[in-house]
Amino acid sequence: MQPDIYEVALLVGGLTALLAAWVPTYTSTRPLSLPLVLVVLGAILFLLPLGLPAIDPSQSAGFVERITEIGVLVSLMGAGLKIDRPFGWSAWSSTIRMLLVGMPLSILAATVLGFWAMGLTAAGALLLGSVLAPTDPVLAADVQVGEPAVGEEADLDQEDEVRFTLTSEAGLNDALAFPFVYAAIRLNDDGASLSQLAGWVAVDVFYRLGIGLAVGILIGWLIGRISFSPPGVLRGLAESPQGFVAVAAMLLAYGAAEVVGGYGFLAVFVSAVVIRSSERRHEFHRHLHVFVEQSEKLLVVGLLVLLGGSLVGGVMSELTWQAVAVSLVIVLVVRPFAGFVALIGSPIGSTERAAIAVFGIKGIGSLYYVAYAMHGHSFDDGGLIWATVATVVVLSIVIHGVTATPAMALVDISQQRWAARPRRPRARP
Repeated sequence: MQPDIYEVALLVGGLTALLAAWVPTYTSTRPLSLPLVLVVLGAILFLLPLGLPAIDPSQSAGFVERITEIGVLVSLMGAGLKIDRPFGWSAWSSTIRMLLVGMPLSILAATVLGFWAMGLTAAGALLLGSVLAPTDPVLAADVQVGEPAVGEEADLDQEDEVRFTLTSEAGLNDALAFPFVYAAIRLNDDGASLSQLAGWVAVDVFYRLGIGLAVGILIGWLIGRISFSPPGVLRGLAESPQGFVAVAAMLLAYGAAEVVGGYGFLAVFVSAVVIRSSERRHEFHRHLHVFVEQSEKLLVVGLLVLLGGSLVGGVMSELTWQAVAVSLVIVLVVRPFAGFVALIGSPIGSTERAAIAVFGIKGIGSLYYVAYAMHGHSFDDGGLIWATVATVVVLSIVIHGVTATPAMALVDISQQRWAARPRRPRARP
């Protein structure tokens, strides 16, 4: 008797959810990562005669866009809620360097490689560089900061520079990649002209970024206000903590920003940071963080299993040896080089600088962007771009997943000499 596909899906979902809860107890101290295990599991499951349908993202870009969009949104909310450090040019200097120097360098290098080594069109090469530039907030848990500090701990500067920079960079560059993706779409659809360039700068850069930032600040302030100090006799949300308030804030920020033409990803991350800044000591932040973290894990499980299924279902059909070579260079050379250049003159140590430069993890965010661009737009090299992006994501999962635990252990050892120093109170925002 042929099993019903729905019942098989439930079985697979239960198995993968159980593994997602169990495997980290083994991988947390070993050179292995949960994403790598789940991708391999997904490939195996879709190869078995279970009746699971073949998955080819290049043939269902709209579906891939929506499911990866949800994963990125939840991860952005989670990243913003667990950042303890108040914003400041000096305190966020490493992040700013990576965004303003490292990210454009990565886009330029990957674009040149796509055009010169892979033979992509100018628009296709720019799209490849754009979607592979941002680091991923979904798969970077092993190198990010932990849960938010509350109580008296919230006044101590306890975040190390590596984890803070990688967390904040992942939160912001998923939004900052959008203008470059729009540039690739404009170039593909309408060609290059001064009017297109002016429209891109005015709309896709300044307007959309400005709206996303403004909406994020407004929604974050509003949620913070009604959570901790509501007007009149109203009770604050924090008095009867419900973790799903984080989801409400996420949806409000994203929906409001997108409705008025802004970047919703930016609005979500900024709103989370503003909420975190509104009352740092309150235990409510832990409730929000735990809820979002659990939701994120469930989403990541499904997305990674589907990614594994897509690897054996057709997404790699147009992969070439040139694309494999370019993928290796992007992961092993482009991001580390761009990171090192961005951090020249930074006051942080060489070990920390190396960790930040190397761990530009690629993942679900890149898959979202290529799906977004392909949905409704026809790129001549679409199949090859899909295959290359999938290859880069898999290489990142393997290489960064294996090296993250020992690398972060080295970072912690290098910072032990600071552990005995008395903590200084952090300036209140």
